[in-house]
This record gives sequence, C-alpha cells and structure tokens, in this order.
Amino acid sequence: MIYSMTGYAASTLDGGCGALHIELKSVNSRYLDFQFRVCEELRVVEPMLRELFSARLTRGKLECRVSFAAATTRTQTLSLNTDLLLRLKSFDAQIRSELPHAAPLAVNDVLRWPGMFGDDSLDIETLLPSCLALAKNALEDFNASRAREGEKLTAVILERVARMRELVREVAPRIPVAQAAFQEKLKQRLVDAVGSSDDDRIRQEVAVFAVRIDVAEELARLSTHLDEVERVLNAGGASGKRLDFLMQELNREANTLGSKSVLTEVSQTAMELKLLIEQMREQIQNLE
Repeated sequence: MIYSMTGYAASTLDGGCGALHIELKSVNSRYLDFQFRVCEELRVVEPMLRELFSARLTRGKLECRVSFAAATTRTQTLSLNTDLLLRLKSFDAQIRSELPHAAPLAVNDVLRWPGMFGDDSLDIETLLPSCLALAKNALEDFNASRAREGEKLTAVILERVARMRELVREVAPRIPVAQAAFQEKLKQRLVDAVGSSDDDRIRQEVAVFAVRIDVAEELARLSTHLDEVERVLNAGGASGKRLDFLMQELNREANTLGSKSVLTEVSQTAMELKLLIEQMREQIQNLE
C-alpha cells in the first residue's frame, strides 16, 4: 500500500481519573521528524511513543499532542488534609508574630497548597498502559487516513502515466516518415549549398544528422521508466524517494527528446510530457 506523508487522527479515552487525548498530524518531509507536545504529567511516555511511531513510519514530520484532563468529580470527593492545615496555621501564626504587618493566608492560598486535598497526583504507572493503547488506536486511524490519501495520489499519478503513454503512442508512428521527409529536404539543401553532386558525401552528412535526431531510444527509455513507475506503485510501501528519482530520469528523457527534435509534433509532445512529469512530481512529494 502506498502511504501519503500527510495525515490526521485524534483519539480520546475517558477513565475514572480523567480523559486522555492524543492528536496526530503530519506533513511531508525529507526525513522522519517528530515533534511532541506532551503534558508534564505524562512526559515519561514520550520515548515509548517515539519508539511506537518509528516502527510504523519512515518519512514525514509528525506532530503528536498528548493531554490529560482530570475528572471534575475527582476533587469533589476529597477532604482537606487536616494535619497540613494545622501546620499552615501554626506557620502563619509564627510568621505574623515576627512580621505583624504580613498579610494572612487567604482561603484560596490554602486550598491551592500542594497536598491540601491529600495525594492528588496522577498514578502514572496505572495511566501509562492506557496512554500507549490510546496511541496505538490513534496510530491505526492515522495510517488509515494516510492510506486513503495515498490511494488518491496514486490514482492521480497513474492517470498522468497513462496520458504519457498515449502521447508516446501517438507520436512514435509519425516520426520515421517525418524524419525521412526532413532528411530528403536536408539533402536537397546540402546539394544547393555545396554545389556538388557527390552522393557519397551527401549521404554521409545526412546519415550523421539522422543519428543525431533519432529519438527512438528516448521514446523506448520513456516507456521503460513509465513501466517502473507503475511497478513501484503496485508494489507499495515506502516508495517516495524511488519515484522522485524516476521523475528525474523521465524529465531527462523528455529534455533530450525536445533538444533532438526537428519536428513540431515531437517538440510539442516533449513539452506536454514535461508538464505531466512536473504534475506527478508535485504529488510524489507527499508520498512516504
């Protein structure tokens, strides 16, 4: 299967202590690059996520966001830490005896004091398996979206390949006849210019020029490269770099075809081939 480097997925898991949320999105990149935005409580999970994603992805810039929202009912059932409250009261009295003008502790300050509602820290060991399971589910959805996008890109590329084959089929039969006519015209021009009827010399000049303008080899290589493009797309997997190389080869043959052309039809075909190759290259930039 061909995968696009662009994709998106989001997944949420509601538990007794709160809601876990993971969001994945990626864009094209020459290499595999990760950007994690993980809440401080779950920062320990980042290396595990990196290992998980590395096993399934080969290229692209992936942004992963992990957040945790504690359940609102979690603090409603908690009671005040009486021992801590008494110690704060003692500290407040001691400080105010030394600093009479110091402001007293406000209720809001007391309630926000760490540990005032007991041990309200997250149980990371319990939360980690859930976080990893959620990440795996999000990764499956993420890859499914990449596969759908990759399927669309593949269809676009194959459509351009079919059009290129059609252009080659249309122009190939007309080349020998047109080149023969051009060679005859060239031969007559050489006779007029040289002012000699030396047929051997004229034939040699025409033969040399005929080799220089022969585009049969370029057309054959174009067809071979198009076969390879189709083979790579049908094979699937990480194929972006291979296809990008093939676009370079196709463009080289199209350029040579245009530079050797002495016929309007071939020049126009070369230009249209280059346009189709550029359109394919734009799509291939998004393939993994």
